[in-house]
Amino acid sequence: MKRFWKEVAVVANDGGWGIALDARPVRTPQRAPLAVPSTALADAIADEWRAVGEKVNPAAMPMTGLTNAAIDLATPDVAAFAAPVAAYATSDLLCYRDARDAALQAEQAAAWNPLLTWAENRYAVEFALTQGVLPIDQPAATVATLQDAVLAQDAWRITALTPLVTIGGSLVAGLALIENAFDADALWRAVSLDELYQERRWGADEEAQRARAAKQRDWDNAARFLELLA
Repeated sequence: MKRFWKEVAVVANDGGWGIALDARPVRTPQRAPLAVPSTALADAIADEWRAVGEKVNPAAMPMTGLTNAAIDLATPDVAAFAAPVAAYATSDLLCYRDARDAALQAEQAAAWNPLLTWAENRYAVEFALTQGVLPIDQPAATVATLQDAVLAQDAWRITALTPLVTIGGSLVAGLALIENAFDADALWRAVSLDELYQERRWGADEEAQRARAAKQRDWDNAARFLELLA
């Protein structure tokens, strides 16, 4: 789509805030009114539309994209949208430790144990840990409680939680960010620990670095989306 507008404004809209382009309201891809629950998020989306050049580039408009997903994909059936994320309760990254490298095991314990301890205290659950990558069963009560914690979120926060969990592989880390229990950068380092360790040990690979940088951008965008909701 080519740029056709000159003015971008934030306007009151159905109990929230919407975006108008030359007084015409922005709609989602499914033609729903684009309305958000906070002025901070509305301002960020408006800035993305103001920054558009000759043509719209969706990749340069992450707050708009996440908002579209929240309205078009999550809101109609929050439970169905949340199900793939809730499934990570059975296979959280933080429960799988290296089987042979003692130095990596120590780093994993230092970075990951505080997150698990937080979750145990916050949700009154316990985790089973293992060495290696073979699946291990988590206590049924733990799985049920963490899945309930996901389903307790609204469509907006579940939309942000989705990239956080799928990128990092840890539902615990995603919930910790939603709860403001840990800093977003610290959590990113925790879920990237294995890759960063291998890079320090064996040297950098440009393709792997580019892939990790792309994932970090998505992580940071989801974290910013959460912050703007607040």
